[in-house]
Amino acid sequence: MSDKDETKTGICYLVGAGPGDPGLMTLRGKECIEMADVLVYDYLANHDFLRWAKPDCELIYAGKKADNHAIPQGGINELLVEKAREGKIVTRLKGGDPLVFGRGGEEAEELVEAGIPFELVPGISSSIAGPAYAGIPVTHRKHCSQLTIFTGHEDPTKEESSMDYAQIAKAPGTKVMLMGVKRLRSVMEELLANGGDLETPVALVRWATRGNQESITGTMATIADLVEKADFKSPAVTVIGDVVGCRETINWFENRPLFGKRVVVTRTRPQASGMSRQLRELGADVLEIPTIRIERPEGEKLREFAELVQDCHKYDWLIFTSPNGVESFFELFYKLYNDARSLGGARVAAVGPGTAAKLKEFHVATDLMPEKHVGDQIADALKKEIGDLNSLMMLWVRGEQARPVLREKLLSEGAILDEGIAYSTVPEMGDPTGAVKRFREEGADIITFTSSSTVDGFLDLGLDIPESTRIASIGPITSETIEENQLVVDAEAEAHDIPGLIAAVLKLASGKE
Repeated sequence: MSDKDETKTGICYLVGAGPGDPGLMTLRGKECIEMADVLVYDYLANHDFLRWAKPDCELIYAGKKADNHAIPQGGINELLVEKAREGKIVTRLKGGDPLVFGRGGEEAEELVEAGIPFELVPGISSSIAGPAYAGIPVTHRKHCSQLTIFTGHEDPTKEESSMDYAQIAKAPGTKVMLMGVKRLRSVMEELLANGGDLETPVALVRWATRGNQESITGTMATIADLVEKADFKSPAVTVIGDVVGCRETINWFENRPLFGKRVVVTRTRPQASGMSRQLRELGADVLEIPTIRIERPEGEKLREFAELVQDCHKYDWLIFTSPNGVESFFELFYKLYNDARSLGGARVAAVGPGTAAKLKEFHVATDLMPEKHVGDQIADALKKEIGDLNSLMMLWVRGEQARPVLREKLLSEGAILDEGIAYSTVPEMGDPTGAVKRFREEGADIITFTSSSTVDGFLDLGLDIPESTRIASIGPITSETIEENQLVVDAEAEAHDIPGLIAAVLKLASGKE
């Protein structure tokens, strides 16, 4: 332990992770995850949030289900104090809001007693977000102006219940019950025995705000039977009241084109978020299983690449066949030069819109792009644009595992070609968010592959692909790799980029492939 750790007490952030949709995490909550030295997270906190943590952050799972506590509450309290006393920034990530049946108040009291500085970061509670994502407003001028929130899961050590069902039954307006799916029948019986109306509408929303959200509706008289028949399990929020009827009109989330579809994204972890966000906006339940990671060159390889970057102004053409190559090139370029004009008179070729967009981020325009966004098509496009390629000097910025077809074509046309190895793709074997585990247990409707490397990386994980799972490929080279591994390509993107791949997923989901 360093001197700093011995003399300085850390701090603990008690953060509400919201109901599950990553877009509902607060900005302050995200900041607390990003600066954490230790991240203690719950079962209900979306594990996708773990990707925001620092690479060296200590991740501790403290999930609690009804009959399965990874760490008892007392142990969690001790853990937060212990880690903070080591001088660390501790972020406690709790589903929903930490103070709405989240035991955040108890954890805060323990921190006060131990003299640990802390901050409470509110989160969006599933008591409001769950109904909203099912098209149910908890208040509505035509129906009610009061909201009652209660728990269906009390402390089992209590000698007698503190729930006053007579008061809850008599309370006007909407009633929302958190937890308590197992006790749904007895809760409905208690409310009915205390004056509840048999015909009052009831809805349950499971895994609210996520792509695997499920909803079921009935009345106080029928809902328990419907839930048992459907084997509808926790975690779920229960809504009781006339507002449930609004669902027929404003059920916005469950009407999205990919709702109910589980889609696997295999891109690298930094690249996955953009594609995942677009799929989630279409309603998909996204499993991020990054099968590769990008490594920059080091040692002698870095020196060789740096020499080529330093001499980039000597070339007639700079050729980029991936956004990763662009990023690696310009990160190094701006360490060597402080002026974009140092590129000289070199013209720039990009394999497709994604690579061109990455070039634009560095304020570099694309002079040439093939009609088919495939690497080896760049040679044909150059010949069509220029005619004679003989003796033209070209630098191809590529990944270490790139196919040799482009090289062979350019050399056969007489071009003088240098190749800068900008990065290497290596298998990503970890499962920090539990997505691999979920795939093994639940499968998926569609798997997307964005490169041959992602195909190889996915297969290296040893995952069995169910027969019912469809495969979407970003382009012909990726499709070739898929088929070489005795798999079937169900849809190939017409435009070989991420928007094209998402369009292919939509076709698969609609049955129009």
